[in-house]
Amino acid sequence: MPPDVPIPASWRIALPHSTAAVPIARALIRTALTDIGASADSLDTAELLTAELVANAVEHTAGDDPIELVVEILETGCQVEVHDRDPAPPGDLSRPGPGNEPDPWQEHGRGLLLIRTLSSSCGHRTTEHGKAVWFTLPSHQPQH
Repeated sequence: MPPDVPIPASWRIALPHSTAAVPIARALIRTALTDIGASADSLDTAELLTAELVANAVEHTAGDDPIELVVEILETGCQVEVHDRDPAPPGDLSRPGPGNEPDPWQEHGRGLLLIRTLSSSCGHRTTEHGKAVWFTLPSHQPQH
């Protein structure tokens, strides 16, 4: 991380409860991590996983309440959270056991697998107004 970037830094932004939130979230996370000098691989992974969390929140929660994207830049990487108004936990964020892998021929059902596989940690927690689903990624310096 460049020495002139204050650590820790965090921000939160409300996103519309619609599919329009996905490209907005992708652009926001890419910009935030580009500003701190993240590697191309880290940018791509953060963008993919953020899009998965936001898409899940839009698809699996009812209502028009905004979805909130929270990003915290840590000395060890970053944590991304997506808050929604539904207190019900997301699908299984634990590692799948034998026979529980998603069907590769299905269009849906691989988002949480991607989050489990590509993040250094992930989970969910209840909040005062619903839940937050999160993942962390380690920092990866750009290659020179």
